[in-house]
Amino acid sequence: MQTLRVDLACSTDARGYPIHIGSGILARAELVLQHLPQMRAAIVTNTTVAPLYLDALRQALSHHGVTTVPIILPDGEVYKSWETLNLIFDALLHNRCERHTSVIALGGGVVGDLAGFAAASFLRGVPFIQLPTTLLAQVDSSVGGKTGINHALGKNMIGAFYQPRVVVADSATLDTLPDRELRAGLAEVIKYGLIRDPGFLDWIERNVDGLLARDPDALTEAIRRSCENKAAVVAADERESGVRALLNLGHTFGHAIEHALGYGTWLHGEAVAAGTVLAAELSRRLGMLDQAGVARIRALYARAGLPVAAPDVGVEKYLDLMGLDKKVADGRVRFVLLRRIGEARVHADVPADVLSGMLRECTSHA
Repeated sequence: MQTLRVDLACSTDARGYPIHIGSGILARAELVLQHLPQMRAAIVTNTTVAPLYLDALRQALSHHGVTTVPIILPDGEVYKSWETLNLIFDALLHNRCERHTSVIALGGGVVGDLAGFAAASFLRGVPFIQLPTTLLAQVDSSVGGKTGINHALGKNMIGAFYQPRVVVADSATLDTLPDRELRAGLAEVIKYGLIRDPGFLDWIERNVDGLLARDPDALTEAIRRSCENKAAVVAADERESGVRALLNLGHTFGHAIEHALGYGTWLHGEAVAAGTVLAAELSRRLGMLDQAGVARIRALYARAGLPVAAPDVGVEKYLDLMGLDKKVADGRVRFVLLRRIGEARVHADVPADVLSGMLRECTSHA
């Protein structure tokens, strides 16, 4: 097992926390116990993950005297909603959970976002713990404290920054992850190399086949390097007032794709991959990234089995949906673009004709 730490630069109340990474560590109750202020916890999971890991986790905690309340949600991005969030509140209230009852997220990004938002809101804040079971959650959404739900008008538009007390990323849970979801997680892994760690991108290119084959050493290294990058960015900018926005490379386009097609039609990582290719092409058209860089990005996502052509939902639809992006400031959409591989910048002065032309030429009916 390896342990990293998220140290929040502006924190005066010891809100930094460890990230434990390893194989077979999910049932190591001691990793969680020291972060429980009360020997009672609610475990939020879903109908897919619960049959795989819920009983083992409950037994491990019970062995140390922790009583648990299971809260099993339906599975899927479409359920990242007020209605599902209310199911968590119903269970917490019905079981008379208290201010020191911890909420544990056991699952992927949707479970983590829902459970985290519930923890931030219930009784104005209860302890929160992340046990991510998908690659995307282990390398991205479980770290950094972003929680929330989708709205009919935009993805992740309602939520809170609420940091967990500990993250336990067990790479063995990826053995049961469908191939499509594993590939979707790689989209976020690749992102770190593109925005700030070109050496990591070189490593991914050499090891992408091993990652797809679920080589345990390769997966553990990818999780570790990704979490190191995420932790460094979050430590410098917890609430996304500056550099943290760079983590959204490809997301402005990607969120528009998810929304336009209907949440869950494309997985988040699939939409981010196609969105990143669009961001790379826009970067090239603005005189930053060269053609070789665009081709390199496209080739790596293709090798990872991810879409590199964004769907054609209409230029006006893209522009309308991107206008609802969280990075919009003073009425202008801000794009994360690449000056070169390993260096990203936020731009709010993209000419409308360049953006529209790129969307018109680079989206596909396929």
